[in-house]
Amino acid sequence: MVQLKHIHYDFVNLRMLLRTIGWLLMVLTGFMLLPLIASFLYHDSQSQPILISMGITLACAMLLMSMKPKSRDMGKREAILLTSLVWIILSLFGMLPFLLCGTHQSVTDAFFETMSGFTTTGASVLNSLNGVPHSLLLWRCLLQWIGGLGIILFTLAVVPMLNNKGGMLMFNEEVTGITHDKLRPRVSNTAKSLWMIYICLTLMCILLLWASRMNLFEAICHGLSTMSTGGFSTTDMSVRDWESPYIIIILTVFMFIGGVNFNLIFATISGNAKKLLKNDAFRWFCIIILLGYAVFTISIIGKHHVHSWEEVTIIPLFQSVSILTSTGLVVPHFYHWGAVPYILLLIFMAIGGCAGSTSGGAKVDRFIILFKFLKNENYRTMYPSAVKTVTINGKGTSYVIVMKVLAFIAFYFLIVFVGGFLLTILGVSFNDSFFFSLSAISNAGVGVDMNGCESCFAIIPDAAKWILSFIMLTGRLELYTVILLFTPAFWKK
Repeated sequence: MVQLKHIHYDFVNLRMLLRTIGWLLMVLTGFMLLPLIASFLYHDSQSQPILISMGITLACAMLLMSMKPKSRDMGKREAILLTSLVWIILSLFGMLPFLLCGTHQSVTDAFFETMSGFTTTGASVLNSLNGVPHSLLLWRCLLQWIGGLGIILFTLAVVPMLNNKGGMLMFNEEVTGITHDKLRPRVSNTAKSLWMIYICLTLMCILLLWASRMNLFEAICHGLSTMSTGGFSTTDMSVRDWESPYIIIILTVFMFIGGVNFNLIFATISGNAKKLLKNDAFRWFCIIILLGYAVFTISIIGKHHVHSWEEVTIIPLFQSVSILTSTGLVVPHFYHWGAVPYILLLIFMAIGGCAGSTSGGAKVDRFIILFKFLKNENYRTMYPSAVKTVTINGKGTSYVIVMKVLAFIAFYFLIVFVGGFLLTILGVSFNDSFFFSLSAISNAGVGVDMNGCESCFAIIPDAAKWILSFIMLTGRLELYTVILLFTPAFWKK
């Protein structure tokens, strides 16, 4: 009892931490209203399970919110612990509609699907989406949209009580990137600005898709999953069901935007487009996409798969953007394009989009620092006394940040290796194990069969799904937030 009291008051502000989780659960309850409305509109008989899910989530939220902390202050330790716990706890409550509606037969499958949604991985255990109610199809895509910028960021925007040091720390822990720039003086205003941009872009994507061959429901679901670079769809064949160049172009444009740093998007909207054009990460993001486009086009021509103009224009560009932004949508016959596109797929999955975007991967920014550091070290081999600095956007990067980036990339591939090793032990084939592990930490969700369907994750053992769920979470929170929880120093006063 003495030890518990010590932890409560001196180690961590437990009451404030739980109260904040209560606010987050309240936000999640509000989001559940949307699939409930869809259930009534489409008469899919799932309104009762969704209402029960809302009731359970709301009751727990109110219980936690009733706690009165002696202090609202939260330090670095609380921010790290809260950020990791929130994604796990919200996945536990977010899986309730899947479980109660009966689409997922086990807690393992429901949790995996929910974590895959929140982390915008897009991996699914459903063998087929045929017969899945509209309300749950919407919930899957909505989970990805919430996780795109992060539910903590959303809560910071709508809950004024978190506009303090603790709120800023949570902002830094959840938002992807090497460094985090505030757009506004108050963290709540920064969160509001980011979410307003995100909402407006999502609405634009939905309206443009609705103007095509998609109906409103399909447009909403694909708009949510595209802007979040998640990749969930409403049909087994995904975008192939429409075979529309217009739809492919719209999806490509908004996947691309989703892979760009939202701070740069804000600057561009504010009239400072030069900041976007002069940004090293953005320039290399575009260059990598064009290189992928060139390689895919040459491969298509070389394998004699040219049957229409789209297959040497928008299809390879769509595929390049989809993989690099970790959206994970794969066009038909991609696995027939040859070995080089397959290798490029692995590289693109690891790289990912820009820091501060909704995409996964280690981020372009970190690889720029890595290669510039290697270039400098190679120069110093010839000239040991030379002083070389890693420059990003014309400014020198501190040694601390460079070392942190190198450690991040080392941890990144170490987790891929350990995850693949554990999956192999559990009976997953050697090649599939490491592919799944890379796909999970990159939040890409690409299946090994490369057929664009979302069924291959259903065949792996339950223990492997829990491991992949943990890897997906680790990748979404950019490693350190989760890894620190397993270090003895974190738990010391």
